[in-house]
Amino acid sequence: MSHLAQSSFQPLRIAVLTVSDTRTLDTDTSGQTLISHLEDAGHALAARAIVIDDIYQIRAQLSQWIADALVQVVLITGGTGFTARDNTPQAVEPLLDKRVEGFGELFRQVSVLEIGTSSLQSRALAGFANSTLVCCMPGSPNACRTAWQKILGEQLDSRTRPCNFVPHLKALPERPVAACGPRS
Repeated sequence: MSHLAQSSFQPLRIAVLTVSDTRTLDTDTSGQTLISHLEDAGHALAARAIVIDDIYQIRAQLSQWIADALVQVVLITGGTGFTARDNTPQAVEPLLDKRVEGFGELFRQVSVLEIGTSSLQSRALAGFANSTLVCCMPGSPNACRTAWQKILGEQLDSRTRPCNFVPHLKALPERPVAACGPRS
């Protein structure tokens, strides 16, 4: 499988979606944590948005980015718990073509070292839709940091052996294309 890794780094275009009824761009520490990590790694922020925890608003924003030729990865933070307002998994799952079963399993496994059995309270998940990787994680900065440092940082690096997610992502167009709607 080493043929799936490359010898040089391939920067990706990553969108960050925060699902929250209370956060603003100024108070969105989880989204900012993901942005800092992806930019420090050499990737580009393709877009950023905050939507309330509503299934249809989540789907609308995510669908726009899945259809956008310039977005290769969408990182979603928030709405993965068990409260009545936690709707991210049920909003995202119907849009996925293929699930990455191991993402949620691995996230909970590495989280148990930090938060113990409370890791069971996360419905973190990931999958592919239109060759766009979509990863959903809890809405805390620590959870986003854990997901990046223990999973995403390596799997979004084209040099990671024996394999990584990069070969499965949509290729960016050779020439610029019109994006699907305004960047948030």
